[in-house]
Amino acid sequence: MVLELNASDDRGIDVVRGPILSFASTRTIFKKGFKLVILDEADAMTQDAQNALRRVIEKFTENTRFCLICNYLSKIIPALQSRCTRFRFGPLTPELMVPRLQHVIKEEMADVSEDGMKALVTLSSGDMRRALNILQSTTMAFGKVTEDTVYTCTGHPLKSDIANILDWMLNQDFSTAYKKILELKTLKGLALHDILTEIHLFVHRVDFPPSVRIQLLIKMADIEHRLAAGTSEKIQLSSLIAAFQVTRDLIVAEA
Repeated sequence: MVLELNASDDRGIDVVRGPILSFASTRTIFKKGFKLVILDEADAMTQDAQNALRRVIEKFTENTRFCLICNYLSKIIPALQSRCTRFRFGPLTPELMVPRLQHVIKEEMADVSEDGMKALVTLSSGDMRRALNILQSTTMAFGKVTEDTVYTCTGHPLKSDIANILDWMLNQDFSTAYKKILELKTLKGLALHDILTEIHLFVHRVDFPPSVRIQLLIKMADIEHRLAAGTSEKIQLSSLIAAFQVTRDLIVAEA
């Protein structure tokens, strides 16, 4: 016997004292083995509910087993963690994601191009649920799923946009670069954090002198930290452009 609950929907103490307690406390007469309670997104449960669940687990350990699925282990109270065996699951590889996506695309008769499939896998970062959500949203919004429509639907900067931004920061003067990047951000609704993430990958691929690369990465990390604290995107954009233009001048001076 299995009881499956989505703990993010019913996360209060009532669900522990109600359906879970009733299920765990009843004994099976004609069936052998353990009953199983599966709590998906258990990290969304309140602290009171988790404490109540701990007592239920202790009381009915003879005939019931509990499976807690969560995204953030830190949100599960230590008392529950100590009573469980932990299994960590990493992101899915593209080899595992693509066949399943192809199955869904075939069943739903969606129109997905080859570059659209690559974009789905790239932006989902190994999260199958996110890949399916992006696929559904893009299909509903644009009909055909291509690289451009996927990136547009998610508000993620295109590779061509990142190339233009880098070209402006490294080859234009400060005022021109700032004006062009701000116009692009406004036109496409891009977040500076997403731009910063993509540029970070570029910095690791380009053959900068080690000392220059280190200084640039430190400045980018400071900008990300300030963005996370809720500072102005315009000011942090100015800081990012300044960091790249200082880097450009250092490279020219060393040459």
